Amino acid sequence: MSRPVRPIKRLLVANRGEISVRILQAARELSPQIETFALYTADDRSHCDLGQPHTAIQIASPSAYLDIGLLVDLARRHSIDTIHPGYGFLSENADFAHRMWHEAGAVVIGPGWENLARTGDKLQAKQLAEQCGVPVLKAISQPTSDLQQIRDFAKEVGYPVMIKAVDGGGGRGIRLVREDSELANSVYRAIGESPSRSVFVEKAAVDEFHHVEIQVIGDGTGQVRHLWERDCSVQRRFQKVIECAPALVDNRALISEVISSALKIASQIKYLSLGTFEFLVSEKSPEFYFLEINPRLQVEHTITECITGADLVQSQLQLAQGCSLDQLGFGKESNATANPPRKSFSIQLRLCAEDPRNNFSLSIGKVTQFHVPSGHGVRLDTNVDTSGSSPVVVGTHFDNLLAKIIVTASSWEATVRKAQRVLADSKISGVKTNIDLLRGIVTHEEFVAGRVNTQWLGSNLEQVLGLGESVSASLRHNASPSATEVQSVSQQSLPSSNLLFRRGDAWSITLEPLQKGPSNQQDKISHHLQLSRVLRNEFPSSLAAEIEYTTPLSQTAIPYRLQLAATNTAASALVSSSHRRGDMNNPRHVVLPLSGKLIEVLVSEGEEVAENQVVAFVKQMKMELEVRSPRSGRAKWVYEMEDDEEDVAEGMLLAELDEDKGRVEVKGKL
Repeated sequence: MSRPVRPIKRLLVANRGEISVRILQAARELSPQIETFALYTADDRSHCDLGQPHTAIQIASPSAYLDIGLLVDLARRHSIDTIHPGYGFLSENADFAHRMWHEAGAVVIGPGWENLARTGDKLQAKQLAEQCGVPVLKAISQPTSDLQQIRDFAKEVGYPVMIKAVDGGGGRGIRLVREDSELANSVYRAIGESPSRSVFVEKAAVDEFHHVEIQVIGDGTGQVRHLWERDCSVQRRFQKVIECAPALVDNRALISEVISSALKIASQIKYLSLGTFEFLVSEKSPEFYFLEINPRLQVEHTITECITGADLVQSQLQLAQGCSLDQLGFGKESNATANPPRKSFSIQLRLCAEDPRNNFSLSIGKVTQFHVPSGHGVRLDTNVDTSGSSPVVVGTHFDNLLAKIIVTASSWEATVRKAQRVLADSKISGVKTNIDLLRGIVTHEEFVAGRVNTQWLGSNLEQVLGLGESVSASLRHNASPSATEVQSVSQQSLPSSNLLFRRGDAWSITLEPLQKGPSNQQDKISHHLQLSRVLRNEFPSSLAAEIEYTTPLSQTAIPYRLQLAATNTAASALVSSSHRRGDMNNPRHVVLPLSGKLIEVLVSEGEEVAENQVVAFVKQMKMELEVRSPRSGRAKWVYEMEDDEEDVAEGMLLAELDEDKGRVEVKGKL
């Protein structure tokens, strides 16, 4: 059965970052007749410069990427007929796809709202797999937030168990619980990371399992094909760090069973567009279990493209125009064997702005140097371009992924060596990154031998980090200064500000003329300036903020947007902030170890605090992270939150403790 042909005339990429660049470039290559549109915020538009859409539309804030009503209105206003959501944001939102079609007449690329609702919900997807006779781990039957119900199920199946948000993604809303004492806090945090505030629990499979995902493509008629598999076992706290294709599983017969299971589910629901069907696979047992379906383009689609030669983004665009799988070259013969079509291996390395030595906390700042070498079999997907007019500034609003480095070669050994070489030659400055971790992984003997599973990185993290740091130290020792490095040092002389500007900070500014004359009737004029919103903080080189400004002549505060930019002369100023900066060397200071949004402070002034007690929660990219006290004592001062969520910077003083009076009994959460 053929589908109606519906040419794409105007395509809106409802995303940002490297995936926006990828989609815009794919659309421009596919057809010059497709007019492309992209979204950006005032301080985040590098993807528009690199992707070069026909039209770039500024939106008011990062939250606008999630504003369905606004996006529907934009689609109507610009006569958009097709939306590509990329991944994240609204890519798995069935309501978004439904409203776009019924209110704007625009198609959202993906499986359609009915299958989005069915596959995007982890629990419904498990039930679908069961109906298709695919093995699943035993799980609670309905989403819940009832702790006692979850505890009863955990005791029934036995620990360890996995708590999962029904609508989580990217590692969010997932907690592995190994004993009953960990359950309550894990459920509470998983619920906090779930948009629907509901979770389910399933028996955990954690020993000797690979995380294997099958790339499926369908045309909506029941015809589905696979593009082989990827291995995503190198992960930390359920967040993928390195992916490779094909899977590091020698038993191809077992992988063939997993692929057949994915196709069975996809065919049952007449899947349309790209979908990733995820499984846990144990070669030792041997056995496998269905995990979930990601009904969208995946971050790691790149390595599938590298081993198959397919352009998955262009395939999505062509399917949205009514093409069949046969027309796209995905005939049945392409799935005739159990082995990938060409003898090639590909590895994707996720380069992120984070500090692995500080609990992987987000690293905020401007990327001042970014060099990843090219070469045969090397691909770089990024929105970072330090030579352009839109520098990339990492903040708390968006994902911290800077780039995807993809290397491909004819054997696993050659691919690993290529990864080692590319990482050794890469240079990034301005923010901290996980490059030491990546260097350690690809150098570790077990990864080189392909002996990894889902628990490997977590179990060997300290050793891997140490190995990576040794590699980096050796590279620095052997390197000779170059013009690029000298320039980088110069650029770093004005780093992103360490000053803790925040909403509510206020200053009185007094202007007194040095030469008094008839026109200067007043000796001094006082002005009052209060920050209402900080947009970009690279002080003293630049500062962008919204302010309330009052002078003696105007009794009411007038809103302004302040733009401060340094001239060729280095700027300098003395500014004080209402946030107190903590002293890491002061044993009585509880210092915020990471930037993000402060969502809860759990202790009060005068309260006893135990060593290692959880004193606050900070959200980074929808993940809720704990802040613990390094010692015990009585809190003589605690930062008081003014809003439900507040932007905070690494180094802020969270609490100050009195002298330790002895062992303190824990009263808060551990």
